[in-house]
Amino acid sequence: MAERDRRSKSMEVRRRKRTSSEEHSYAVAASSPWDIVAPSPIPIRASVRSSTSKYPAKNYNFSAKRNCISEIGSTNDYSRTRKKILGKNWENRQLLRSGAVRGNKVQTEFDDDEEERKVILHVHDIKLPPFLDGRVIFTEQTEPILPIKDAMSDMALISRKGSALVREIHEKQKRDKSRQRFWELAGSKLGDILGVEKSVDEIDADTVVVGEDGAVDFKGKARFSQHLAVSDFTKSKTISQQRQNLPIFSVRDELLQVVSENQVVVIIGETGSGKTTQLTQYLYEYGYTVNGIIGCTQPRRVAAMSVAKRVSEEMETELGDKVGYAIRFEDATGPSTVIKYMTDGVLLRETLKDPDLEKYSIILMDEAHERSLDTDVLFGILKKVVARRRDFKLIVTSATLNGEKFSNFFGGVPIFHIPGRTFRVQICYSKTPCEDYVEAAVKQAMTIHIAGAPGDILIFLTGQDEIEATCYALSERMEQLISSTKQPVPKLLILPIYSQLPADLQAKIFQNAEDGARKCIVATNIAETSLTIDGIFYVIDTGYVKMKVYNPRMGMDALQVFPISRASADQRAGRAGRTGPGTCYRLYTENAYENEMLQSPVPEIQQTNLGNVVLLLKSLKIQNLLDFDFMDPPPQDNILNSMYQLWLLGALNDVGDLMDLGRKMVKFPLDPALAKLLLMGEKLECLNEVLTIVSMLSVPSVFFRPKDREAESDAAREKFFVPESDHLTLLNVYQQWKANEYRGDWCNDHFLQVKGLYKAREIRSQLLDILKTLKIPLTYCGSDWDVVRKTICSAYFHNAAMLKGIGEYVNCRNRMPCNLHPTSALYGLGYTPDYVVYHEAILTTKEYMQCVTAVEPHWLAELGPMFFSMGANVDVHTERGIEERHGIDDKVDVLKSILKISVSSSILATTWWSRAHSTANRT
Repeated sequence: MAERDRRSKSMEVRRRKRTSSEEHSYAVAASSPWDIVAPSPIPIRASVRSSTSKYPAKNYNFSAKRNCISEIGSTNDYSRTRKKILGKNWENRQLLRSGAVRGNKVQTEFDDDEEERKVILHVHDIKLPPFLDGRVIFTEQTEPILPIKDAMSDMALISRKGSALVREIHEKQKRDKSRQRFWELAGSKLGDILGVEKSVDEIDADTVVVGEDGAVDFKGKARFSQHLAVSDFTKSKTISQQRQNLPIFSVRDELLQVVSENQVVVIIGETGSGKTTQLTQYLYEYGYTVNGIIGCTQPRRVAAMSVAKRVSEEMETELGDKVGYAIRFEDATGPSTVIKYMTDGVLLRETLKDPDLEKYSIILMDEAHERSLDTDVLFGILKKVVARRRDFKLIVTSATLNGEKFSNFFGGVPIFHIPGRTFRVQICYSKTPCEDYVEAAVKQAMTIHIAGAPGDILIFLTGQDEIEATCYALSERMEQLISSTKQPVPKLLILPIYSQLPADLQAKIFQNAEDGARKCIVATNIAETSLTIDGIFYVIDTGYVKMKVYNPRMGMDALQVFPISRASADQRAGRAGRTGPGTCYRLYTENAYENEMLQSPVPEIQQTNLGNVVLLLKSLKIQNLLDFDFMDPPPQDNILNSMYQLWLLGALNDVGDLMDLGRKMVKFPLDPALAKLLLMGEKLECLNEVLTIVSMLSVPSVFFRPKDREAESDAAREKFFVPESDHLTLLNVYQQWKANEYRGDWCNDHFLQVKGLYKAREIRSQLLDILKTLKIPLTYCGSDWDVVRKTICSAYFHNAAMLKGIGEYVNCRNRMPCNLHPTSALYGLGYTPDYVVYHEAILTTKEYMQCVTAVEPHWLAELGPMFFSMGANVDVHTERGIEERHGIDDKVDVLKSILKISVSSSILATTWWSRAHSTANRT
């Protein structure tokens, strides 16, 4: 009777606890991870106030988590226990499906395991910090900026629809691949077993040159592309003759006179005029290095390196001596360096140590028309430096005719124009909108090649997919033309150019075609201003560009195609008039050019995440961002979201001031979350492993997937998979490479990018130096990689997602759909983790999570208490389990005592045992 009363009271307690669960909680169970859906949290906007939230940010009770851990052991024990339960449940399911056992034989244990797994995680609409309560305005730009003029225009609709030809070619390539004969074994594993050898050409195409010891001279082999700015003209003339032939040479004296008379000058000169390579040398010859060095900023790392190499050759000095360069994680300068080329981000970080840039006498901001994020921030900083230092000079160069904006920003400074040598370009518009601009570009290129005058063709497309499809279509149609006509058909050299293309293939666009042949270069917008290609007489402008745009309300980047601006269209047309009169075919109407395109591109600062910028400005003691002089102020939502993310990471306090953690984070040239990840690695004693992960995340993908060997490369990649984490997969790759003595031939055998791994190794060394300057010791966790997963959770808990279906997740806070990418180590697992955190989310064809790690729910509650807390039902399940175990133990003790009374009472004992067993099953 007493036992029945105690059990009745326990059930009543559990019932009350269930009915008193909070409104915004939802249950996550193995059988149905989507039982109760929480309402979406309020979006982060200046006008929103959530001070009435039921869940204040700082008042959390973690007794549930502590009780849970006290029952199941440490973090690592919990993870291992969970895996065992999952494995056991899987076995039970297989037994039930096969019919080998009846349901009642395993159902009791199965249900107990399901109850053990059930965890309730509360997600809160948190109270915002005071500096984001809606009363503070951080920017003059209160509305978001769209990179498109009219979202319902013809060009906008076509850009969203994409190309039917590209889709058709992809389908055809898939069909062709599936029909490949099985005996084509060269390069496959079966071919290796049977002794089928690859040809020398195939080996050269698939591998990177390595030394006798298997090592790769990364700096010597990969740093510079010898083909840059190399043409027949440069091969036939001396360096002195080449310099004198540039347009800037004719105005050298006038230009230096303007610079000497003004503190700030804006220079307009087209691509190839010589302003990047010659102006720094003119300033050096004029004596501007007596009181400091000459600095020249570039928006791209490749440009900074290649231009520095070219200038060092022209000055007949070793690179790193008088002329050097500095990019992120790499510094090739020395004590005698007087001309320094660098990315604008490097100069921006130098202002942290030297706000007045005392070591520079003059700064040249090159390619300012590109309006990169760092360039725009530098404008505001250098404007103050110019005001404080009267001996400091600033030159701003642009390849477009928008110098008035730069001039007005610095107070109406003079604009100097370098005369161009361009020829007249005839513009031909499409009479009607092109529904499929890729198909139209292919047709126009074939028409020019068959009926047009001599001259090379340049086609502008949006990305690698379209470029490869266009090259495929042109090649196929040339074959059809040759086979269908008896007339001789001139040769067409089809050459792609995009950022991920290997340097040796990029080199081909600078080489002259053989006699009687025509080059057709298919490029992204990289060919607008960054490359100088001679011999182009025809430009085919599709009118579109692919951009990475940040959506602060969704908290993710989107790679989308947009119509270009009129300024970009003019730049593209200008490529046809460098060596003679040319023609530009615009695959859009004249009305679209006038009415559907923006005047100039939207600056990056108005369409990207500003976390790094806000952290940098706060470290420069700029408390009120409204006081900072932006040329074009960023939208309010972008700044709010960036400050909110920094507050979540612990970089800012409740009033928006920089905290000690934020001061340490700014020392690293990393995204704020990666910097936080490093610092948490020290706290959780796994810094060595986290350092490697951060380095691997700072380079492009190290996995190589060559065409026609996708299956083999995918199989090689799977060998490195750590099923719970893409981050740990990267760590595993690096450690395996290290165990194989950093050999390049080992990378080739395992389809890994040698250059990417060597770059990650260099970055790791640079970050280690920064850690040493901060006196942070290196700690190791050995094989205990669960603590690494917990560290990753500490930096990315705000990017937590919850399981919805197979491979499908939703963001825990904003309910945004998130999908595992097919290349993820978690994709296709035997079981899918209930919770994951991800490095970033990118919208392409779907919302994909990039670099995903499985985490435990109580980690989220511990490390992100402003968002998450453990539910009371964990206590209920734990309490019920203890009660049931004690009850069964009591019954067993009673039965044992009964059984000992007499052998003659065996029948009675059996009856008691049966009843007790039945009671235990019911409870």
